[in-house]
Amino acid sequence: MAIVLAFAAVSDPVAHAVIPAIPADWNAAMGAQAETPVWWLAVTLAASLLLLVLGYWPLKNLFSRRQLMNASFNRWQLANAYGAFGTVTRQRIEIVVEGTLDEDPGDSSDWREYGFKGKPGDVRRVPRQWAPYHLRLDWLMWFLPLRSVHEEWFYAFLGKLLAADRQMLRLLRHDPFDGAAPRYVRVRSFHYRFASRKEFRETGNRWVRTLLYEPIPAASLRRPEGRQR
Repeated sequence: MAIVLAFAAVSDPVAHAVIPAIPADWNAAMGAQAETPVWWLAVTLAASLLLLVLGYWPLKNLFSRRQLMNASFNRWQLANAYGAFGTVTRQRIEIVVEGTLDEDPGDSSDWREYGFKGKPGDVRRVPRQWAPYHLRLDWLMWFLPLRSVHEEWFYAFLGKLLAADRQMLRLLRHDPFDGAAPRYVRVRSFHYRFASRKEFRETGNRWVRTLLYEPIPAASLRRPEGRQR
């Protein structure tokens, strides 16, 4: 319905260029100098009033504490609530990449976390506003827990970190090794949620995260000593 109403604002030459069957001087041929027909005013006003009434429920949903995403509020599928991927990210799962300089890495090693520009990482930091600029690396990182971390591009990314590739490191907000190459990297999956006011006052942390599992354990480009190619 919105498309039909909006089409009234399209000029005859534009409509003719898209649909040649429509005359370029259609309005002139139909008597453009005449007053707007009463029936047309009645139809457009009725349609506008209908959309205004149907818009009440999406507007109410917008300010609800339990806001629905991609929801429909009537059988005609008009004036719906829209949200990109609103139903696939009910939980915030983040992939965290860490590196270490230790020769024999373990849980007690000095693991340092790589910081991304946009996606959550440091629990004390709120990601800044970047839109409309598109942080493609951060965007791809968001998709990993929705599918699998075992993506070809992600392994290439880890290889670049192990090689301390300068161009790759420029895509990050924080390199914990200041340009040096780590000996090992590992990948861990965390569940993130916003801290409550009480938790924030007590810890200063804006996020609370819980370790879920380690999809990629310590990995390195270096071969163990004594092993032949």
